[in-house]
Amino acid sequence: APLNNIDARFILLDKGKITMEGQSKTCLALVADETAAVLFLLWGGECDAFQPGDIIQLSRGIFSYRRNNLVLRAGKRGKIEKDGEFTLPYVETPNMSEIHWVSDPNNPTKYVQGNVISAYSR
Repeated sequence: APLNNIDARFILLDKGKITMEGQSKTCLALVADETAAVLFLLWGGECDAFQPGDIIQLSRGIFSYRRNNLVLRAGKRGKIEKDGEFTLPYVETPNMSEIHWVSDPNNPTKYVQGNVISAYSR
């Protein structure tokens, strides 16, 4: 099983439409900190609880893939909470969700950058 070992503080820049997956609501959001941006998957009540401009503290998060794009999420064992508004320096590139990661041919337990979807994330 994947490890829930990502602790991060970031700003929510943009939030997509809420969609239903079975009985659960989901929503993809673009988040960023001072090192990079990435898509963040919000589930259930998280979809309504967070808005653009919110500073979010993630504890025990996890990276996974959704439609071949890297996404960050809290997962079942993780936790997210609002930690402020509008006052966090950030960068929008590279966007880690716009980079396709592939298995390292020299070490199959690691991933390396494959191709980049957007010229902005090169």
